[in-house]
Amino acid sequence: MIDVLIVEDDPMVAEVTTNYLKDVAGFQLVAHAKNVEEARKALTHYPHIRLILLDVYMPGENGLTLLTELRQQRVAADVIVLTAASDKESIQTALRHGAVDYLIKPYQFERFQEALMHFKKKQTIWTKEEPVSQQELDELWFRKDAEKNAKIDLPKGLTKETLGQVWQAIERVGQNSFSTEDVALHACISRVSVKKYLTFLLEWEVLELQPTYGSIGRPIHLYKLKYEHKQRIKAFL
Repeated sequence: MIDVLIVEDDPMVAEVTTNYLKDVAGFQLVAHAKNVEEARKALTHYPHIRLILLDVYMPGENGLTLLTELRQQRVAADVIVLTAASDKESIQTALRHGAVDYLIKPYQFERFQEALMHFKKKQTIWTKEEPVSQQELDELWFRKDAEKNAKIDLPKGLTKETLGQVWQAIERVGQNSFSTEDVALHACISRVSVKKYLTFLLEWEVLELQPTYGSIGRPIHLYKLKYEHKQRIKAFL
């Protein structure tokens, strides 16, 4: 999991950002600061923070002041700026001091997700043992095929097409609990295959398991869609 600090003075905006963050797998919020001074304290208390979601306009010091400090002190945390500041000076200052992305409020969840998935892709490249290829660098710096970069590779043995069929079947069920057989019937896919995809969606907390018992006491595994995490499926389709 990538530990995240949100620096935002508006409580409503901070709540929206927090909810967005919950819908992007692989990230967890460890602290929320309402100003630059609180952010400094949070970074001292949580040195393992690797991503800062930073506002610019806040009471007291400007958020870009913190960004400048981080680079001068070589703090090992990257910054995505989330702000209403659309003036060229703020944007240029942020980029010159190493902001990895800049989102102007109001932004859509899809753009937020893309920014975080692009950041996550970078982290994957930096931590792998193999040398970095030119193609990987091109994708990082020039963001070739941004939509592709916003996706996450499926585990071996699973395909985007079949996941799409399974997902359509789940959506047809709606708010009701369903079994492997229900999805297999709607998707016209074998129960063995469907089981693999349901297990995958359980791991990503898109579904939750609701064990019940049949007439002879054997457990029957029923699933239910977790609507608060529904957005996560977009990273795979």
